[in-house]
Amino acid sequence: MLEVLYSSGIRVSELVDLTFADIDLQEGVLRVTGKGRKERLTPIGSQAIRALHKYFEMRSAAFPPGAPQPEKVFLNKHGQSLSTRSVRRKLDKYLQEAGLDPGISPHTLRHSFATHLLNNGADLRSVQELLGHQSLSTTQVYTHLTTSRVKQVYDQAHPRAHGASIQHPSNPGENYYPAKAG
Repeated sequence: MLEVLYSSGIRVSELVDLTFADIDLQEGVLRVTGKGRKERLTPIGSQAIRALHKYFEMRSAAFPPGAPQPEKVFLNKHGQSLSTRSVRRKLDKYLQEAGLDPGISPHTLRHSFATHLLNNGADLRSVQELLGHQSLSTTQVYTHLTTSRVKQVYDQAHPRAHGASIQHPSNPGENYYPAKAG
């Protein structure tokens, strides 16, 4: 569940609505029904595909052979579809077990997805499409994080990024530029 959220950037409501018909593990894509009942395809990575294969094995073992299986992908311990609240509780449980920040939410995984794509060169329009945003301005929220990352990389990598390399003349008539070697 968590691998799918991070790998695809889908909303929690989209995750709990996933059916088996929405998943193509061969192609590595999900068909997601987003806000306004708009459908989109979104890729998932190899880690999420492996996690889903493992989950499907465990899930099918929980049902008697030949018994009909629910259409929804993610189920609770009673075999019923998970709610968005259940996803949050499961995430909280795993965060506590791992000793991680309890303030991390399922939506944080969506933010991380978008930020990591932008930090690694994805264009804003592609990220907009993957997130299912109607407006580009909604997606632009993620660019301030990317801008700070770019600034950090610049500060670390550029020899003149820090004030130490800037020399100011002590008197205004002094030349800023060193004399050319003859």
